[in-house]
Amino acid sequence: MQPPEAVKEDSPVAPDDGPMPQANLPAFLSDNTNLSFARRAGLHRTENPLGLSATAVIAIDAQTGETLFSRNATVALPIASLSKLLMAMVLLDSGVPLSTRIAITSDDVDRLRNSRSRLQVGTRLSRSEALRLALMSSDNRAAHALARTHPAGLDGFVRRMNAKAQNVGAVQTTFTDPTGLSNANRATARDVAAFLAAAAKYPLLRQFTTTSKYLARFGKRRLTYLNSNRLVRLARWPIRLQKTGYIVEAGWCMAMTLRLSRRSINVVLLDSGSVAQRDEDARKLRRWLTSQASKK
Repeated sequence: MQPPEAVKEDSPVAPDDGPMPQANLPAFLSDNTNLSFARRAGLHRTENPLGLSATAVIAIDAQTGETLFSRNATVALPIASLSKLLMAMVLLDSGVPLSTRIAITSDDVDRLRNSRSRLQVGTRLSRSEALRLALMSSDNRAAHALARTHPAGLDGFVRRMNAKAQNVGAVQTTFTDPTGLSNANRATARDVAAFLAAAAKYPLLRQFTTTSKYLARFGKRRLTYLNSNRLVRLARWPIRLQKTGYIVEAGWCMAMTLRLSRRSINVVLLDSGSVAQRDEDARKLRRWLTSQASKK
């Protein structure tokens, strides 16, 4: 049965060999693989009036669609775990029962980057709980298990993610995995804003992404999870929806819907230099947006 939080859409599923749109990919100026793709392409040297660490940024009024601020917003870059917003929408759109329990298996273990997870192989949990952990704490095993156990299968699920991205207007977005661990999961900052706006229509996604703390029970084990976005735990931040992400190629990323000056604003920060710099970027952009609103 379709869960009440889901937004049902008749999105076409792209065929296996369907053509993908040509993305505006950056050309590398450096061969230093310790740098993000954006920094290897020199995007951090472009005009930066707010002094942000993030190399690709956009802020869009959610009601009017007006672009309030942008920097390198049309270059396709790795987006890391921001990918999980698309994973979540595809899962809910499909109408699979969220109460069904799934198991974490060895197939869900990250062997690409060896990222850690407290979900041990053999752990059983409901789809709902897996979705919460994938979104609030960015657990990769939970996200992978949700896609792997979907009736469409892992490959079919990823095709649906690509189709969903096109459906919401994220035309330069491509996905190859449901977690964001692959640097081939790429989108522009403007595209991320498009699927952030789409995700905001799902009450369950608003709830799960802004859960600051959660106690999970797995048999006798009790595990406390904290939100991966430290700003969620600060009461003065009016965050309605959010997701963070990081891999080396993407830098530190954040996407969130803020309620500022009586309007909703979708904010995307790609490729900040660290968690602290990402948070400071968000503060700088928020102060600038608030100051601009006060002038109107």
